[in-house]
Amino acid sequence: MGILSSIFQKIFPPSHPAVTQSAASGSTSGSSAAPAQPSSAGGSTIAPDAPAASQAIQEVDVENVLDAMPSAQQLNWRTSIVDLMKLLGLDSSLQSRTSLAHELNYSGDTSDSAAMNIWLHRQVMNKVAQNGGKVPADLKD
Repeated sequence: MGILSSIFQKIFPPSHPAVTQSAASGSTSGSSAAPAQPSSAGGSTIAPDAPAASQAIQEVDVENVLDAMPSAQQLNWRTSIVDLMKLLGLDSSLQSRTSLAHELNYSGDTSDSAAMNIWLHRQVMNKVAQNGGKVPADLKD
């Protein structure tokens, strides 16, 4: 499981497609997100194919979720990828952020951590939004 999947698991509820799809991608390729549904019998209103499932994604208010998370210190998750990762209880070390940058296909210089951190934060917010998170507009591209 990648770091982005870990971020999704901390933000989205366990039944959310962003979580179930990332879990399924780590398992055998024969499975899909459909087995997470309680019933696979006909008659359900949501088709098991990916396009229909992505249209039926229930939006999660990311700002409310993150603001409600307890923290022992003042963290600014809105602008800092380090603070976001700390808030989520994830390793925020340079090595972890570099791994996340590779996972998200960062093409810049990873030794320029300031530029990489800014890019990472934007990309993570964009990915969360693409996967059903309601992210404030000023945090996305």
